[in-house]
This record gives sequence, structure tokens and C-alpha cells, in this order.
Amino acid sequence: MDAIIDFLNTVFWGYVLIYGLLAVGVYFTIRLKFLQILHFPEMIRSVLGSSETDHAGITPFQALCTSLASRVGTGNIAGVAVALYLGGPGAIFWMWVVASLGMATAFAESTLAQLYKIKDEDGHYRGGPAFYMAKGLKAPWAGSIFSVCLILSFGLIFNAVQANSIADAMEGAFGAPKLATGLVLAAITGIIIFGGIAVIARVAEIVVPFMAVGYLGMALFAVAMNIGEVPAMFSLIIASAFGFAPAAGGVAGSVAAAMLNGVKRGLFSNEAGMGSAPNIAAVATPDPHHPVSQGFVQALGVFIDTILICTATAFLILLSGLLEPGSGLTGTQLTQAAMEHHIGSAGTYFVAVAIFFFAFTSIIGNYSYAEGALVYLGIGGHAGRAVLRVAVLVMVIWGAYESVATVFNAADASMGLMASVNLIAIVLLSGLVSRLTRDYLEQRRAGKKPRFTAASMPELAGQIDADIWSRP
Repeated sequence: MDAIIDFLNTVFWGYVLIYGLLAVGVYFTIRLKFLQILHFPEMIRSVLGSSETDHAGITPFQALCTSLASRVGTGNIAGVAVALYLGGPGAIFWMWVVASLGMATAFAESTLAQLYKIKDEDGHYRGGPAFYMAKGLKAPWAGSIFSVCLILSFGLIFNAVQANSIADAMEGAFGAPKLATGLVLAAITGIIIFGGIAVIARVAEIVVPFMAVGYLGMALFAVAMNIGEVPAMFSLIIASAFGFAPAAGGVAGSVAAAMLNGVKRGLFSNEAGMGSAPNIAAVATPDPHHPVSQGFVQALGVFIDTILICTATAFLILLSGLLEPGSGLTGTQLTQAAMEHHIGSAGTYFVAVAIFFFAFTSIIGNYSYAEGALVYLGIGGHAGRAVLRVAVLVMVIWGAYESVATVFNAADASMGLMASVNLIAIVLLSGLVSRLTRDYLEQRRAGKKPRFTAASMPELAGQIDADIWSRP
């Protein structure tokens, strides 16, 4: 079984997704005419909307925070350190490139998720890639495969991995027993996820800005204290990205290593194109009342995750002068050492607390995605959600106490399959994304507040919910 899983991961992550995600990002960037750059202010405007006239969904800001809760995890702390260790300073440049492209992909998949959303038995919005596969492509089988993979990877196994990271951090910094950490973590998680998507969104909109601002503030402090070194740091990043800087030891100085590690870290961190964030994007009440509005919101999520938070970790490490390929100091330990360099012994505790918040919010964010997949599979009623919630809590306790390496490999394979199916789907539906985007921007240019109605695209009759898209 391990051999099969390793083979699948080699195919998905060594070939299909690395090149597929990049290619799709380039494709949407060109097809949407560099929308993520030229219309960046629209992302801010869309996030500030409200849901006062429609309480079936969450607010755009809550949708952003919930998607960030899942996107921003331990990879933003440990993963970035590994990318710099293996790829050198140039890795951060390629991380920026892939995030810029990924913003267009995230825009496309979240726009489609909004368009094809439905209402569940409780009158709440649900949707995601499974729904646009089934309705837009007439491929319900693909939606089923996607949903099962999503529940297995994001709903269950990745939550065990995040719990494991928290338990390791708490044990290392405070000496807390792993099982005790798992039990406390499960209790807190249970209180939140048994409250449903609305409670998860309310918690996310409080915790996520707090943790993001705190972490970014620490990075800005490090930059301010080392302001004289910042120009040289940027020069080193650019020079290393294109092979102009001398190798700092072995492979770490090569362009290929910088590109590969930067691209992989960027793709894995921001999740653009993987089909995860669209599940919460569909739950939002967009303002303006147009599918494209939520596309802009989730594109901003990629920017915050990678361009801001991953970059914060990179700057903390590079300005510390502790990045030494071959030293063996990498991952969380490298980030902790860098933080200690900047703020003293409190750095270890700061990183442990940051890991707790980053990983904990990932758990509740990941669960919210899985709940939407249950609805698609027809088992999203109260009993189905209760079973999933209990399973999540069991995985949190188990993950905190046990090594999850083998299961994590299985989750990678599952996520690889779901992401591959999603990439194919959004490319096939790219014409629709382009039309919706053009409609939105034309209304903006005409001085109107964009609004989409089902009647404006009669060819979609029977595919989208006309009641949802007939409201003012």
C-alpha cells in the first residue's frame, strides 16, 4: 500500500500538479487580462461588503477569514523555512510569482462556486467544486470523487496533522503532554464545530485577523530593527532567484532548487486551484450581488497567505542571518531560532503560540470544507454532520498523540486526485468565468453596482438556482 501511495504522490506532486497548477495560473492570468493586478482595489471593496439583506450566508469578510483559517497553517512557519533551507533566498521570489498566478486561479474557482451554490435543508448556502462539476459539466461522478477526497484529506487526515504540530509545539515550548494537548484541543474544537458554519465563521473573523496582524507585526518589527540590511536582503533574493548570487553550499544556490522549492511552497500554502477554498466561498452572501465578487475576495486570500504571511516568515529568517544550508537547522526549529535572534528567549514561546493559532484555525477551516462535501453527497443532514464532527475530534486526539507520516502520505494522494479533477473542471468552465468577469467589470465601468441575475444568462436555466440569483 505504501508503494502505491508513494507512486501516486510522485505522479500527482512531481508532475501533474506542479506543472498543472502553474499552467492553469498562467492561463487564467492571461485569459482574465491580469485581473489580479489591474483590479486589486476591487478585492478590498468586495471584502468590505455585508450580508444584511440575505442571512442565508456568511459575510464576505467571514468567508475570507474562514478560507484563511484553512490556508494559513504550520506550512507558513515550518514550510517556508524548509523552502529557504533547500532552495536558498531565491525561493521566496518564486513563491511570490506562483502566488501572483494563483490569485487568478482562486478567483476562477470561487466565482464558479458562487454561481452554482444551492440552499441546504436548513436554508443555508452550500456549494463548491463538486456542485459546478455536477451542474456545469454534467459530471456528478466527478463531484462525488472530489467530495470523498475532500472529506478524507481536509476533513479528517490534515486535521490530525495540524493537531500533531500543535502537540509538538506545546511539548517543546511548555513541556505539555501530547495526549493532554490533544484532549484540550478536541474540546475547544468541538465547541466550535458543533455550532456549525455560522459559529466557525464568527470565530474565524475574530481569531484570524488577530493572529495574522500579530505575526505580521513581529515581522515588521524585525524589518524595522534591521532596516539597513533590507536593501541587501532584497538584492540577495532577486540574485539567488536567477542564479546571480554565489551558491551558499551545494544545491541551495541553484536556480532550479530555488524555483522548485519556492513554487512548491507557494502552491501548497495558498491552495489556489486545489478546490478547497471554493467550498466556503459558496457559503458567502456576496456584496455586490454577483458571483465575481466572491472571486475577488478569495483572490485576496491567496495574497494574504503567501505574499504577506509566508513572506513575513522568510524575512524573519533572512534578517536573522541563521540560514545556513548544511547546518541541519530547518523547519520550525529554524523559524524559532530566527525569532529568538530578534526578540530573545521569548521567541520560542511566540512561535509555539503562533503554531497553535495557525494550526487550530486550520482545523476548523478544514472542517467547514468537509461539511459542504457532505451536503453534495446527500448525507449532510444533522446525523451526517454529527458523525463527521465526532470523527474530526477523534482524529485530532489521535493526531496529537501518534505519528501521522504514513497517513499524511495517503492524504497527499487524496488531495492530489481532488486537485487534478478540479483543475480540469475550471479550465473547461473558463469561458463562463470570462463572461461573468466581463459582465461585472462592464457594470463597474458604467458606474453601476454590479448585479447578476439568472435571467441575464438564460442558457444556465436548470443549472443554477434562479431564486438565489433573482434577489436585488
